[in-house]
Amino acid sequence: MATGLGAAAPSAGAARHTVHPGESIQEAVDAARPGDTIVVLPGTYHESVHITKSLTLRGSGPTTVLTPPAAPRPARAENPCAQTGNGICVIGAVEKTVGRVSIRSLTLTGFRKSGIWASRTDRMTVEQVTAEKNGTWGIAQERSTRGAFRHNTARDNAESGIFVANTIDREGGATDTLGAVVRDNTLTGNRIGVTVRRVRNLSVNDNVLTRNCGGIFVVGDEGDPGAGDMTIRGNRIHENNKFCRGNTRLPDIQGVGIVLTGAEDTRIRANSIRGNVGASPLSGGILLFKSFVGATNTDNVIQDNEVRGNEPADLANQGTGTGNRFVGNRCETSQPAGMC
Repeated sequence: MATGLGAAAPSAGAARHTVHPGESIQEAVDAARPGDTIVVLPGTYHESVHITKSLTLRGSGPTTVLTPPAAPRPARAENPCAQTGNGICVIGAVEKTVGRVSIRSLTLTGFRKSGIWASRTDRMTVEQVTAEKNGTWGIAQERSTRGAFRHNTARDNAESGIFVANTIDREGGATDTLGAVVRDNTLTGNRIGVTVRRVRNLSVNDNVLTRNCGGIFVVGDEGDPGAGDMTIRGNRIHENNKFCRGNTRLPDIQGVGIVLTGAEDTRIRANSIRGNVGASPLSGGILLFKSFVGATNTDNVIQDNEVRGNEPADLANQGTGTGNRFVGNRCETSQPAGMC
C-alpha cells in the first residue's frame, strides 16, 4: 500500500470511501490511496485518526463528531495520534512533507491535546471544522508551509484556538510559511484566539475573536530570521476579558487585543479592537510588548485601526524597538501619550 508521503498529486482514479457510524475512520484512511476522498457520515466516532498521505477527509457537518473513547485502550491498540492525545494528526517525514491534505466539515471535542495536530505538511487545508474543549490547542500546525485555515470555529480550548509555529520542541529562527492563511474563523473562550509563533510570511485576516483571555499573539525571539513579515487585517477583536493564570512563559492574560513581541515588518491594519480590559502586563488594545528574551519589535506598521475602550490603553509601545509606526488609528488613549 502506498505511504502517501510527499506532495503527491491525486491519482486519475481517485476513489471515494464512505464511513458509517460504527465503522472506523482510520481503517478507511489506511485503505485509501493518495488523492482519495473519505466521507464520514453523521454520528459520533470514538477514535483518533492518523494521516500520512494526501487525501480529503470530509465530514457531514457539525454532527460528524470525533471524540476520545469512553474507556482507555491498551497502548498497543492505539495509533500514534491517539497515543499523543490528539484527534486528527497529519504527519509528514523529515525527508519529505505530506502534501494537500484537506480536512473539513466535522467536530473534534474533548481530546487531551489538540483537535487537529499537523507537522511537516504542505498546502494542508482545514475548513468548516469545529474544535472545542480540547486540552491544548484547537487546530495546530508546526514545521509546515502554505497551510489554509478558513471558516473554522475553535472554542473553549485550554491554549490557542489556532496555533501556527516553526516548531514546539526547540528554539530557532522563524519558518517561512510561504503564505499561510488564517481567515474567517471564529475563536471564542480559548486562552488565546490565534497564536503565530516564530513564523513569517502569512496573513491573519477577517476573523472574529471574543471572550478569549487574549485575541492575537505574534511571538518571536532572538532567532534569525525573525518572526514577522505578516498581515493582520480586518479582524473583529472585542471583549477578550476572560482571565487566564500565567505560566513559566507568560504572565497572567486578560483583556488582550493584539500583542507583538519580538516581531518585525508586520502590518496591523483596519481591525476593530474594542473593550479589551484587564490588569495584566499584556492588557490593552494593540501592544508592542517588551520581549522576555530581549527581542525587540522593529519596523511594524499599525494603521487605520478602530481601537476604543481598551484598558489600560488602546495603543501601547513598550521596549526599545525602532521603526514602528502608528498611523491613522482611531483611538482614545495611548502609552506613551500622543499616538492617537
